[in-house]
Amino acid sequence: MSDITPTADIRPAARTWRAFRKNPLGISSAIILLVLATIAILAPYLAKFPSGYGRNILMPPSPENWFGTDDLGRDIYAQIIWGTRISMTIGFAASSLAIMIGVAAIMIGVAVGVLAAYAKRLDAPLSMLVDVSLALPVLPLMILIAALVGPSLQTLIVVIALFSWPEVARVVRSQALSVTKLPYVDAARTIGGSHLWIIIRHILPAVAPIIIVAVVLTASRAVLSEAGLAFLGLGDPETWSWGTVLYNAQRSGSLTIAWWATFFPSIAILILVVAATLVSIAYNDARNPKTRES
Repeated sequence: MSDITPTADIRPAARTWRAFRKNPLGISSAIILLVLATIAILAPYLAKFPSGYGRNILMPPSPENWFGTDDLGRDIYAQIIWGTRISMTIGFAASSLAIMIGVAAIMIGVAVGVLAAYAKRLDAPLSMLVDVSLALPVLPLMILIAALVGPSLQTLIVVIALFSWPEVARVVRSQALSVTKLPYVDAARTIGGSHLWIIIRHILPAVAPIIIVAVVLTASRAVLSEAGLAFLGLGDPETWSWGTVLYNAQRSGSLTIAWWATFFPSIAILILVVAATLVSIAYNDARNPKTRES
């Protein structure tokens, strides 16, 4: 009995954290994300901004140039370091924009998902809207908009955010549907609670963990989307990102003669996406009582 009572008294957030830190993959991935965030913040102190030209062209990795050099003699290590700042900025800015402004991914997803689950009359048309949005060819539309508006950091963030909300809406809707059937939501309706009060007081807190997972996953997908657009020449030409490094390697013909020109930015993208996915999975398992108990 003494072993059960303290556990019952622990707050849900504390129980989730205790279960999360027991997951070695989740903790390791979270540490990797923190390291990448630290690199992004300290980029000016870790490497000089890669600009101009160098004498050592397409040199393989060496003690002088840890990741080798590109076709203009610029240090790829410096490009990766500064690319970490831009790639992570785009990734998390796309998610943050979606949350705070409400015109893009997560906020639209939350609004559509909750309304579709709570307001039964809106469920069919909103679900149809989500299905149609998911059926759209996202990459060609992103390429079209980025090409029409012009390549810039702001354009990439807005475009990526605007095309990220349908998947979030579907996940939030499924979670909100299960919450609306719970007894305490029926009790809130019985005592005369308004629809807005019930959504804010009961529905949104219940789907908040799903939103946290969606933010992390959307950020990792945003990095992939930015890399794809930059690889096609639609990135911001005045900044460095991992996608820009790949684009320069493709443009210069270094893809086949200098493996290091594409290996290191590809590894950076892979590490970020895998770490973000594993953190999301670990967090989701930690907050699930069934997997937490097992």
